[in-house]
Amino acid sequence: MEPRLQAADLGFFSALAMAGSLSAAAREMHITTAAVSKRLSQMESRLGVPLVNRTTRRMSLTVEGETVLRHARSILAEMADLEQQLGASRSTPSGLLRVNATLGFGRSHIGPLISRFVQQYPQVDAQLQLSADPPSLTDDAFDVCIRFGPPPDTRVIARKIADNQRLLCASPAYVALHGEPKTPADLAQHNFISIRQGGEAYGVIKLAKGRQGKAETVKTRGNLTTNDGSIAVQWALDGHGILLRAEWDIRHHLAQGQLIQLMPQFHTPDADIYAIYPAQHKSAARVRAFMDFVAEAFKTARTERPPRTPKI
Repeated sequence: MEPRLQAADLGFFSALAMAGSLSAAAREMHITTAAVSKRLSQMESRLGVPLVNRTTRRMSLTVEGETVLRHARSILAEMADLEQQLGASRSTPSGLLRVNATLGFGRSHIGPLISRFVQQYPQVDAQLQLSADPPSLTDDAFDVCIRFGPPPDTRVIARKIADNQRLLCASPAYVALHGEPKTPADLAQHNFISIRQGGEAYGVIKLAKGRQGKAETVKTRGNLTTNDGSIAVQWALDGHGILLRAEWDIRHHLAQGQLIQLMPQFHTPDADIYAIYPAQHKSAARVRAFMDFVAEAFKTARTERPPRTPKI
């Protein structure tokens, strides 16, 4: 008697859920959309429950589909680790590596690093998913998440891979036209470019005089808001206002004099860069190698960073 759930179903359904639609999954698997739909229907027929709610453009998982996906991801991760541990050379990274990162930082930094990583370790199959909000760190959807700040959940392991701070900045043209703020209260008189991401308070920043000073909450105002950090940086370069942005995203603009750091004596809460991973993946060679690779890349980049251009 044919089993209702086959091993191949787990990889298929996990890839389908990651793709987000039947057509996208078909492109990933290099088959037709009709073939994906037929395989999904066969899987649902064997299990006797619907796994996906289908619409013309999008799909969503049913309760049963979410259950299958959760177990499939866990089983696939365990199989990859078992295969690696039983291999002749456990020190050689191989298998599926699932990485999550924030939109702008993932696009500008993590994507290029993964490209170099798989060139060095061609036996690794890497998947990168970018998201505005950090995903749940305990549902085993990813092997490594790159995020700013330490995780609030103690059930995962966090490794700090780079120092980072958020800096206030503006273009020389904006400062020449509107003047340079000297105190947090001065910011209320300036146009502030806001980035609306995650659960952070919109239009509110915290500044402290020195690293040990008491943080002061500052309400900002401005006519430009986006959820994409790259767009916000471009608006600042265009002279539209003041921006608070991670040092790693604007450091080359500062070095070239395209942006000026403002109020350097004031500090925001630390935003160091961490690699987060579930405890059960700590022995996987692909995970260890990737985190070592990322940490070394950031260390090298900071060492090679050119000095900032003095403010004008």
